[in-house]
Amino acid sequence: MALLEDLIKDIADPRLRDQIAGEVAKLKGRKKFGLVFEQHLPEVVQLPGLGIKLGARVAKRSDKAAGYFVVTAAVNKSKVSIVSERGGPEDIVAKDDLVVVKRFGEPMYPALVPVDRVTRAPDKPYHTLINADNFHALQVLLYCYEGAVDVIYIDPPYNTGARDWKYNNDYVDKNDQYRHSKWLSMMKRRLELARRLLKPDGVLIVTIDEHEVHRLACLLEDLLPEARLQMVTIVNNAAGVTQGGFYRVEEYAFFAFLGSSRPSELEDDFLMDESKKSSGSVWFSMIRYGGINSLPSKRANLVYPIAIDPERCRVVATGPTLKDRMEKLAQAERPSGSLDNWRPPKAETIKGLPVIWPFRGNGAISTWQLRPESLMEAVRDGFVRVRPQKNGPGGNAFSISYIKTATKGRYCRASCRQSGARQTAARSRLEPSNAV
Repeated sequence: MALLEDLIKDIADPRLRDQIAGEVAKLKGRKKFGLVFEQHLPEVVQLPGLGIKLGARVAKRSDKAAGYFVVTAAVNKSKVSIVSERGGPEDIVAKDDLVVVKRFGEPMYPALVPVDRVTRAPDKPYHTLINADNFHALQVLLYCYEGAVDVIYIDPPYNTGARDWKYNNDYVDKNDQYRHSKWLSMMKRRLELARRLLKPDGVLIVTIDEHEVHRLACLLEDLLPEARLQMVTIVNNAAGVTQGGFYRVEEYAFFAFLGSSRPSELEDDFLMDESKKSSGSVWFSMIRYGGINSLPSKRANLVYPIAIDPERCRVVATGPTLKDRMEKLAQAERPSGSLDNWRPPKAETIKGLPVIWPFRGNGAISTWQLRPESLMEAVRDGFVRVRPQKNGPGGNAFSISYIKTATKGRYCRASCRQSGARQTAARSRLEPSNAV
């Protein structure tokens, strides 16, 4: 179609060009582009709370693969006569072996029925667990919470072909040639409701694996064209699983950000080598040893010199960041290639004091964990520690560590206990003297 539109532009006669363009526009209105899948029959849901009445559509509890039946007559108080929707002889069965089913779109009024309640923390926010088909649960929530939900997390069936979910009471396995379009039909109905629940700046999260990840991406782009869509990788099994090919260690999560919503920065990017992290200590290295945030090209504002007072082993000041240095240079003066290969001046000092840079053990430049202003604030609060070191990476004569926000409370409690222990010890030494 795109090639046809390009050819239309080359038609010299403007009248003919406009006529053909108009007909093509009509054709485009009838033909869907992008993700195309079969719109399957609406799903059905079982309603075990409804009584078995004449004309009701029902399914057999003991034979779920038998299809659906219509109640044709009452035999007695406990039995009814039924006939298959597909046709066939009548059958007499017990009412207790039947359950009423409804197709989507048929008159139905879902409501919440309290089942149980657990109270553990009376003053804390409460949670509600809804046990239902998720489509109808979303419908119920729309009555009270349309446009009011911050975040929706969906963990749908992954449609692996291993009979892990049903569509219209039948298992969908790898032999079903419509299994992908059935899955998309099921997902579309629920995602449309979920979108109505979200706030204008809400976030939708959907987890998935490789079996439907590409089709889900297309569906989300189709249903949420205004959202900023991002897929992240989740390592969920470091040992890996295989289906006769490569070992897979991950699955995926799609984040659909609406309005002004965006991710919040964390101190841990979850990519750092665990062996480099402090264990059992509140002190962490100021140098990043892994992850995308350790690259100067990604975080040039976290590459800067730190001046150390060698007498007091204390941070005194910081110098200009790599970002500031590059912005002050003319375009022609900036180094060619990636900033990851940039090296700081060897003789640089601040106020006549030696400086240290975020060098890794192999001598490559990394980034600091904190911005200059955050570092100096931590220094003032006593959450930064400097220690001398010999033959440090990149010539650094000092190492620097800090206490993360999440562990400051633990550090303060430990410091208070240590201070109390020192005071108790001091009193125990003084009391005998005073007694004499």
